[in-house]
Amino acid sequence: MNPMLLEKARETVANDKILVNLVSRRVRQLNASSRPLVEVDPGMGFIDIALKEIGEGKISARAAEPAAAA
Repeated sequence: MNPMLLEKARETVANDKILVNLVSRRVRQLNASSRPLVEVDPGMGFIDIALKEIGEGKISARAAEPAAAA
């Protein structure tokens, strides 16, 4: 894991728990043959790709909408 990519992603998503969940979900998508949203450097693993995507604002967390009362 590249520490520079981690710090850049932390600037975008301040909450570490949310960041871990975003990275985890994106790594699963990349493992399932999803295409990267950023330029991939040689030797980058899926975690680095996910962190770079988050750091560049290609992926973000959004709050869930509250369910409407029926």
